[in-house]
Amino acid sequence: ERSKTVCRPPLVVMAAPNGARLGHEDHVAIPLTARELADEAEALVDSGVSVLHLHVRDSVGRHTLDDSAYREAIHAITSRVSDRLILQVTTEAVGIYRPDEQMALVRALRPPAVSLALRELCPDEASEGVAAAFFRDVLAGGTWPQYILYTPEEVARFERMRRAGVFGEDHPFVLLVLGRKGAGIPGSPEGLQAMLGELGTAAVPWAACCFGSQEAAVMSAAASAGGHVRIGFENNCCLPGGALATNNAQLVRATLAGIDRQPADAGTVRRMFGLSGRLN
Repeated sequence: ERSKTVCRPPLVVMAAPNGARLGHEDHVAIPLTARELADEAEALVDSGVSVLHLHVRDSVGRHTLDDSAYREAIHAITSRVSDRLILQVTTEAVGIYRPDEQMALVRALRPPAVSLALRELCPDEASEGVAAAFFRDVLAGGTWPQYILYTPEEVARFERMRRAGVFGEDHPFVLLVLGRKGAGIPGSPEGLQAMLGELGTAAVPWAACCFGSQEAAVMSAAASAGGHVRIGFENNCCLPGGALATNNAQLVRATLAGIDRQPADAGTVRRMFGLSGRLN
């Protein structure tokens, strides 16, 4: 009998090259300035990345949600790679920004894509009305949102809110975060399974990222389970074998070498998620 070929969907490869806290003292190749981010973007697009998770810094290297700093970085990157990457800005608070300030950034910038931590923007039931209005504004502005979830309990809450229509769409894209950098808790494939258990039968697109040395194992497990992956120095600076990666592109290539799915280019991702009319 002829063997059957399983059709596997393209893999969305997101890169998180810097994060909010790391600097050159942590790794010399952490990109901080607009020019460094543009250099990094050019290398990452050639390694299979289609979505760039973007943090920007102020003049002394601190995390910022200043929309002018984002505009400078976005211009530098798109001047280099055109529309070959989808640029996803972060609204991460880092203990500095209030929800209204995070929302104001998105409304002022109207970025191509944005990551939104549910626990920051909608911490409790009382905040759900304001958050729901904001989530609808994000969609109406043509921005592609991704919702960040950190625990199985948050996944369960997300599911309740999704069924209630809080996100303004039936199948919002989520990112499952494994491990905690600040607490020194590494992520694991077992932690991923616990979070996926709370998604239940929800047909929502999802990706995973992992702090710590098991990043490659979690990325492989996520891809095998039908999810997508986020790789980069924000979460881990070491190659699957344990050696320090030279740069983000090397880390991405080494991690993808253990995954049996074809990376999607940015054009394919736009078609997959109905984003074809929006370029960076």
